Amino acid sequence: MCIGQRAELFLVVSFCLIQKRTLRKELEEEMTEAITEAAVDSSEEVSEERDDLGTFESDDSGTFQQVVNLLDIIDSESAKTDTTGAGLDMRKTLASVIITEKATTEPSVVINTLIRCLQVSEISTRRKVNIYNILQEIIQQEGELEEQCVQRLVAIASKEMREIPEMEGYMKAEVASDTLVALSRNHFSLVMYELQHHLKPLNLTDEFVIITLAKLANGNVFEFMPYMGITLATIFTMLRLANEAKIRQAICGAMETFCETVQFYLKHLEESVYPVMTEEQFALKVFPMYRYFVTVWLRHHNPEVKLGVIRSLKPMLGLLLPNDDLREQVYDYIPLLLAEYQGGLEALFITQVLRQILEVSVITNTPVPQMQLHTIFTELHVQVCNKAPAQHQYSSQNLLEMVHCFVALARSYPKELMKFFFSQMETNKEAVRVGTLNLIRAIVSADEPRMSIRAIYLAIRVVKNTISDTRSKVRMAILRIIGQLALSGYQERIKGWGLKYVSVQLTLSTYKLTNRRDNFYLRDLEERMVHKVTMDTVKIITSSVSGMTNEFWVRLLCYIMETDYMDALTPICISLTNLAEHQLHGQDVDVSMAGKSRQVDLPAPQKLLARLLVLMSSPYKGEGRGIAMLNLLRTLSQSIAPSMANMWELEIPLLVRYLEEHTEFTWDQKAWEDKLIQFLRNSLKKTRGSSWSLRLSKELNNQIASFDSPSLEKGFLYRALGFTLATGLEASKVEVLLLELLYKTDYSNDFDSEGVILCFGLCARGQVKTVLNVLHDFEERIQESEQSWQISAWRKDHPWRRETVKSALMVMYSCVASYCHPQLLLNLVDSPITAKIIHHYVSSCQDICLKMAFMKSVVQVTKAINNIKDLEDFHFAQKTTLTSIIVAVIEAEPTDNLVSPVRALAMEALSHLSKLKPFYSTEENSELMDISIHSVISLQLPGEDNESIKTLYANALSSLERLMESLLQRQLDPRGLQEMVQLLEKWILSEKECEREKAMNLHLYLMRIYVHSTAVCIPLKMGQFGTMVGLIAPCTCDAHQGTRMASMNVLSSLLDLHASQTCSLWGSSKEKELEKCKGDIQSTDVEKIFCASSRIAKMVCTEFNCDEVVSLIQKLCENTGAMDLQHDKASVIWIGSFLQMRAKELEDKVAEILSAILVHLPVVDHPEVRRLLIEGILLLAHHHQETILTSLLRQPLPMESHLAEVWLAVSENVPFARTMLHSLMGRLQSRLSPRVSATSKADIWRLAAVDPLMTLCTIHLLVQKLDENDKLPDFLPDLTYTLLLQLGSSHRPETAVPVLKMWKLVHTAPLPEEMNLQRVTIKSMQLLFKRVKSQHLARALDEQAVWDLLQDGGTFLEGVSLLARLCMQHVEGHRQRLAELVLRGMDSEVLSCRISSTAVCVEFMSDPVLYQEKLLKPAVLLLEKGADQEEDEALRVLSLRALGNMALGAPKKVKQYRKVLLEKCLGALREPVSTSVTAEGMEALTKILAELREGDVGSSFDAMSEQCRIFFDNESELLRLKAFILFGKLARVVGMSKKHFFKGEVKKAWIPLMLHSQDPCFNAAQACMATMFQCVHFWGWKSLQHPSGPSDTTTDDKMIVFQTTMCSILTQKKPAVLYSFLLETMAYVKNNLSRIRIAACNLAGIIMKQMSTHYLKKLDFPALRNSLQELQLDPDPGVRRAALETLEVLDSCSQHGLLASPQGMS
Repeated sequence: MCIGQRAELFLVVSFCLIQKRTLRKELEEEMTEAITEAAVDSSEEVSEERDDLGTFESDDSGTFQQVVNLLDIIDSESAKTDTTGAGLDMRKTLASVIITEKATTEPSVVINTLIRCLQVSEISTRRKVNIYNILQEIIQQEGELEEQCVQRLVAIASKEMREIPEMEGYMKAEVASDTLVALSRNHFSLVMYELQHHLKPLNLTDEFVIITLAKLANGNVFEFMPYMGITLATIFTMLRLANEAKIRQAICGAMETFCETVQFYLKHLEESVYPVMTEEQFALKVFPMYRYFVTVWLRHHNPEVKLGVIRSLKPMLGLLLPNDDLREQVYDYIPLLLAEYQGGLEALFITQVLRQILEVSVITNTPVPQMQLHTIFTELHVQVCNKAPAQHQYSSQNLLEMVHCFVALARSYPKELMKFFFSQMETNKEAVRVGTLNLIRAIVSADEPRMSIRAIYLAIRVVKNTISDTRSKVRMAILRIIGQLALSGYQERIKGWGLKYVSVQLTLSTYKLTNRRDNFYLRDLEERMVHKVTMDTVKIITSSVSGMTNEFWVRLLCYIMETDYMDALTPICISLTNLAEHQLHGQDVDVSMAGKSRQVDLPAPQKLLARLLVLMSSPYKGEGRGIAMLNLLRTLSQSIAPSMANMWELEIPLLVRYLEEHTEFTWDQKAWEDKLIQFLRNSLKKTRGSSWSLRLSKELNNQIASFDSPSLEKGFLYRALGFTLATGLEASKVEVLLLELLYKTDYSNDFDSEGVILCFGLCARGQVKTVLNVLHDFEERIQESEQSWQISAWRKDHPWRRETVKSALMVMYSCVASYCHPQLLLNLVDSPITAKIIHHYVSSCQDICLKMAFMKSVVQVTKAINNIKDLEDFHFAQKTTLTSIIVAVIEAEPTDNLVSPVRALAMEALSHLSKLKPFYSTEENSELMDISIHSVISLQLPGEDNESIKTLYANALSSLERLMESLLQRQLDPRGLQEMVQLLEKWILSEKECEREKAMNLHLYLMRIYVHSTAVCIPLKMGQFGTMVGLIAPCTCDAHQGTRMASMNVLSSLLDLHASQTCSLWGSSKEKELEKCKGDIQSTDVEKIFCASSRIAKMVCTEFNCDEVVSLIQKLCENTGAMDLQHDKASVIWIGSFLQMRAKELEDKVAEILSAILVHLPVVDHPEVRRLLIEGILLLAHHHQETILTSLLRQPLPMESHLAEVWLAVSENVPFARTMLHSLMGRLQSRLSPRVSATSKADIWRLAAVDPLMTLCTIHLLVQKLDENDKLPDFLPDLTYTLLLQLGSSHRPETAVPVLKMWKLVHTAPLPEEMNLQRVTIKSMQLLFKRVKSQHLARALDEQAVWDLLQDGGTFLEGVSLLARLCMQHVEGHRQRLAELVLRGMDSEVLSCRISSTAVCVEFMSDPVLYQEKLLKPAVLLLEKGADQEEDEALRVLSLRALGNMALGAPKKVKQYRKVLLEKCLGALREPVSTSVTAEGMEALTKILAELREGDVGSSFDAMSEQCRIFFDNESELLRLKAFILFGKLARVVGMSKKHFFKGEVKKAWIPLMLHSQDPCFNAAQACMATMFQCVHFWGWKSLQHPSGPSDTTTDDKMIVFQTTMCSILTQKKPAVLYSFLLETMAYVKNNLSRIRIAACNLAGIIMKQMSTHYLKKLDFPALRNSLQELQLDPDPGVRRAALETLEVLDSCSQHGLLASPQGMS
């Protein structure tokens, strides 16, 4: 037992002991608990048990209870074991052990306890069995016990044993019996007395009494012997009474044991101390029982009884047969035994009994009676020849026993037995003959010295009588007998007939095996067995028979040369070697061989050598024929070729040693063939100068037809023939052999075709010109045959033959090139070799086979050229032609599936061609790569069950790798690497997993080549490293594990390349981490894969400079959407990782990165990928806000959805969104601010020109997406004001900054109508005001149509004012900020900004806010500036209006700023640039004068009065209105100091006032009338201050009354003034306004009616008449009518003598 096993056993035992201690402790605890419970709860049960068990001492009650409890445990565990089917239970065993151990201290107590337990009335059988088992252990342990206990136990056990055994009771009886046997070892007498008491003559005892007696006899041999005689005698008296099968079986078994015990006793008789019975006495006691068994019980119908009887006979015969008298009586009962063969009993047991009888008869030389021989022969022979019944299990052992029986019979009755055999052989039954021959062979092989020669002679006669039988089994039996005769020393008996029979069977079996037919498998199998037996026999004969005849030698030698059955060659060669050694060394030389030399008779030596060489090419076939043939060659070396003998003596042992050192599983076919070829070459060198090699070539050529195609032997034959022909001296004879070989070859057989090609190639080593001449001659003859249609190879019904021969010829030429001498090859390779190959290809139909032959030829030729070391300047002239043909073939191949190895061969040919001059150009390299990659990678993966396609597929991939390597070697620099990657890119990005994996593996293969080449020293181009990593990175998360691992390896190679070129800090720690990531990449968990890819990205990003980061991100973005979602996720993970790690360093590259992301963001469909890309943008924006903002704002409109998503993501991050809003406002405000110089890169981007519409759209989007509940308090004033300024600038296109051309729309259609500056700005403002949450404001904005006003350029300023007014009313808390923004805007250089700000300021000036916030002074200064400028009318108007509004917002400050206010307003009147400016100036003066006094106005009063009158007759209604209002305001303001002056002004203004009181503008007329009445008091006429007239009169009527009254007063008081008024009035008849002309005519008529005669005379009536008559042509009828009326008045004044009346008319 080894150390390991001991250790294991020790551990097991230790464990069991520990477990046993634990269980023991548990059991003791259980017993303690059980005892306690029994004492308390089960007193009644215990008392009942004591009643049953009898009196029991009180001291032993504890032990009793413990034993009972342990028995209960055993019973319970037994029940568990039975139900669960478990093995031996530890608790049960331990309980039993505890009881046994307790018995060591108190044996009597324990045994009595157990005995009493057995006596309980109701006890289970299982419990009794357990008690008996424990008792047996205690008995075995204790030895002698108290006699009282033993007596009680014997009585109980005997009773239990003798009870009727039913089911479980049988088990109980068996253990009771075993208990008695155990007791007998120390108390034999008590037990034997009990058993003998129940064993009475003529009284059938119980079954177990007999069984127990047998056990006692077996266990107590010497003690039992005194009782043996009486026991046998008593049992004999019971035989007639035993009718049941069980009792008979018990008696038979007991008799078998008794007889064996007696035999043991007799062998050890000297050890016995009891009275001795002799062997004869025992035999006499046994024989009656033997006779009864054979005659009566053996005929019982029960097979078990029969078997019991037969089993008992053998030991009984051991006692009976040594007795001479009884032996003869035993012979008499042999027929009864033979008769049992006909029954169903197993024959083996009967045969064993017969063999025992027959062998004893031979030993004692008392043969069985002759009269029984025929019966014995017949019955035994039948058993041998007939097939045993299926139910017999021991047929083979029975047959062996039969043979021993016949051997014994042959020793006793040889003649009779052979005579019986002879008679049986005449039956012509195969089974009988085979059985008989096998018995004869057994008899011959029996190593019995008493076997007579006569018996052998008779046996040979029997065999010879059957040699004509052709049945396979009979032939094998005869052959085995011949071999056995040779082995047994009867060699002389087989000479002649035996050897001849073996030779015939060898030939016959070989013929049948080589000409076997289909559907005869069983017959072929039998023939194979015959052949094998024949070979064994030959081997036996040749190794043991001396004086072998020459005829047998010749037969065996011819067999080797002629047989087609190769399995027989090994034994034949061994036999021939033995025979040859006998003959050559003269050990067993026949008389006929005595005078001959040491050579043996052989066929032609070349023929034998050729045959053996070819057969040795497969040395392990046929049970290792190689060694046997080598030994034969060595033995026959002198006979084959004496010149080679010495060399063979040295080399053949080496070949034998090689074969002995290997097996058929470890040897190398090519290495072995090389050794044989070298052996052949060395042998041929010994015959140099002779024709030996040529004759050997002929023999090899003749051998070709002897072997099948394909076969290793034939392949070697072609090779050997090529080497042999290469050494031929006569070229003409070599040509003849080669031509013969060409003509007889079947080119449709690929194997033969390849063999001939190889032969020609090998021959070209020494005969290249001869080979080329033969090929040329063959081609010419074929051409002639083809043209003349003379040979069948070129018939129309075999068109494929032509292509097949052409294929073979092409490969022949290439094979010649591959084996040709290098110096000769360079002269022959272009022509004729390559030229011939091309000719045969292009002149054929170019099927698959021809293409393959062509490619193979090109490969061989180019390989041959490349193998030449000194090519120098050799240029392969046919390279271009070959390349074009190969490319055409590749392109013609299907791109989706493989049908042949053509493309693999084509790419291999290109790879070899690429190494030859002239080299391919860069363009040609790329084209070849592209074609080849497309041809292979597009192929579908082969099925798992299609091994051939899988092989083609693997070869194609391998060829592509080699081709790509060859082409890459020609351009091993970064440019070549980049071109290669570009070619692979579309396949790496393929949607098909298989294409991606293939492309990635090819990338890895080429990348490793590049990394390990000298090109690693050439730095990569800028951005190339990042581009290549960006292409590979997404594949680290590919769905296919192979692609992931390949991409990881490519990435590792790229990192190694980068590290070697940049001297980076890529160290071992990162390598380990990268390897760990590779392990995670192999997982099937997608999340784990993404996590690993992210770790890789973060790990490698430190190796990238900024330019490489940009190129990587551009490539990742470019490929996003090209594949599946998993790749896109990986791309954005890498982008995010790089931006997270390197964002701060990418200030100069932000625009490029953002552009790359935005360009490819629209094509991304999956929301998660889009989200991650947008997060990358936001990450950049956090670090480079201005750059990102400018780049985003420079995107074209309308805003694409992906751009909106970016801003939406910004809005989700509220703090960042607010920051971006500030920046966006800054962009809008920068346009309205002075241009500043940039001081940083951020300033450059911040100040860059952007489209304001895009900015506004962005603001609108952010405001819209921000939380609606956020009122944006910090944004509202600034953003509102900024938007307002932007809106103002949009209404003034001449001030707007034009959009740069590079930001023009990318769409051909115009922008939607709703997408313009005004609408977008207003929408943004609407969103802002919604956040104020003021219903009053919202309602006011809608009701007053503020947004419509703002949107219209004409009403924009009005809308601004209205919006400002509403904001001041409803928006609290922002007035100060708005005021500050307004003042800042008014100071802007941008006109639109100043205008809009001033428009807001108009409203602010009407409110105390500016005054309250102490902003009034700067506001006045800015307004003063605005009022002075002349470039914009609106600005002056608004400035004047705002100045005027000071009287509303800060009336107390008007006096303080009166000088400025009056100056600026008067300036508007003095230089009337436009109506609006002048009108606004007068409006402002009107407001200001309301807060001033005459003294405050000063000298400005006169100017205001004068300037005001100028505008009374202005064409502008507005100016007339404002002038009338202002003049009325002046009339109120004038004090005493200016009253006189103003009175003059009133006089000057009176006629315009009276006329314009009928102004066509209603408002002007009303204002004029009001002013006129305010000025009446300056005339000093109180009667005019309150015009009279009915209340229901119209205004015109009232005015006529007023005018009439006024004229009448003037006539009386100031007639000169009235005269001047008439002249002034007549000037208005030519006024532009028709109403004024009418009013002038009417007023003139009134004046003329009231004028005095004095002043009438002064009138120029003609002139007046002309003026009035001209009005008759006026287009207005009212004017014509009024003029006519006035003309009538004029005429009346002149007709009625106005001159005569000095008072005039009243």
